[in-house]
Amino acid sequence: MTSRIKLSKLDLLLASADHGLRTVFGKPPAARASPAKSIVDESALSPAEVQLAAALMRVNHVGEICAQALYQSQALLTRDPDLRAHFAQAAKEELDHLAWTQQRIDELGSHTSRLSPLWYGGAFAIGSLAGLAGDRNSLGFVVETERQVEQHLATHLERLPLNDLRSRAIVTQMKEEEARHAAEALDAGARPLSAPLGKLMRLAACVMTRTAHYI
Repeated sequence: MTSRIKLSKLDLLLASADHGLRTVFGKPPAARASPAKSIVDESALSPAEVQLAAALMRVNHVGEICAQALYQSQALLTRDPDLRAHFAQAAKEELDHLAWTQQRIDELGSHTSRLSPLWYGGAFAIGSLAGLAGDRNSLGFVVETERQVEQHLATHLERLPLNDLRSRAIVTQMKEEEARHAAEALDAGARPLSAPLGKLMRLAACVMTRTAHYI
């Protein structure tokens, strides 16, 4: 019995490592079609608009890389199989977000963040700390993260060019699903994070978004 448990943990660890490598260095396919696919005609973007849209979508792509790291680390550390399945389902939807933002960045002729391995590693470490704090605290971390991401996407909808319908469709869909992920974590028994920890998370997110905007 003990050897089977250890093997199961090893399998989870290896699967998580494989997922991380694919997330950072590959182009994971989306299970669902991009919301941008329904936009068949839009006005041409100026060079400045293309540059802005690409930078914002690069930031969103980094956010999805971090989301994969967070959910992978939390799923790895929970002992509750139902909660592990919850994290896995949320990560699956976030993987679509990752693919959609990657596709849009490619369409805009730009590049993803060159610091992606750093973002993934940092987020995995943070998610691991949340997981070690217990399931309710881990879920509370999800709630705070998803709420901050939802607010962040709302600002992007304000900043994206009005005629960039394809990027706007993607961000709108992402925003709706991030809000749902927060609500689902609350329903699963999340414990609210302390105000200082929430502020620290916002500070870290600010550093990441400002850096990823350019690099």
